[in-house]
Amino acid sequence: MKFLEYTPLDRINDFLSEVNLGERTIKGRLEAYSCKHTGTDKKLSLSLENEILDYLGKSSDTDSSSPVEFLLSRSSRKTLIYLVLTLYHMYPDYDFSAVKAHQFLTEESWDTFKQIFDTNMLEASRYEWIEAYGGSSLLETIYKALDEVVKLSECEIYSYNPDSDADPFLEKGAIWSFSFFFYNRKLKRVVSLSFCCLSNLVADGFAADNLCYEEDGEIFDNMDI
Repeated sequence: MKFLEYTPLDRINDFLSEVNLGERTIKGRLEAYSCKHTGTDKKLSLSLENEILDYLGKSSDTDSSSPVEFLLSRSSRKTLIYLVLTLYHMYPDYDFSAVKAHQFLTEESWDTFKQIFDTNMLEASRYEWIEAYGGSSLLETIYKALDEVVKLSECEIYSYNPDSDADPFLEKGAIWSFSFFFYNRKLKRVVSLSFCCLSNLVADGFAADNLCYEEDGEIFDNMDI
């Protein structure tokens, strides 16, 4: 997967790097990737394919809602591998299992994405973005940028919602986290959009604890033991 630089994404990423809303801070990022293999992608792709085939060979689950049904299709397996490779490039220190990742991936519509975005990003979009840039709303700006990079009308949209213990997107003090992938088969291109909300109160608590710890350490440093 090759990271692609697009100017329309830069302004959005600058804004989403840190949106302070008082008691909360929202962070997010948009990244575009070509599905062309680079570096160790080919080896990792083969490993993921073998993992999936091994899983299919051992599974006796015939439930149509299970991962098996989806993974039987070569085209679906290829899509999953591209999405997992994208995750690896976003979080190189995190170990993603293709089968497990699929259990947390859900195909969505733009309307579903819009509903989630409006529910969680309303304040940041309606007030902070407009105050900083004016003109179109943040969602409209994201729509135009995505359409320019991956042509939304041709995209499959996936959300990624793992268990909190296995979520590489979460940080300390996270209130919520969402990750979406916009995949265009024809262009062989993926854009990832991840955003999370952090509690500033929790972060301040951590800072205060660390400060107390450091001060205690300085006191003990001056004592003979």
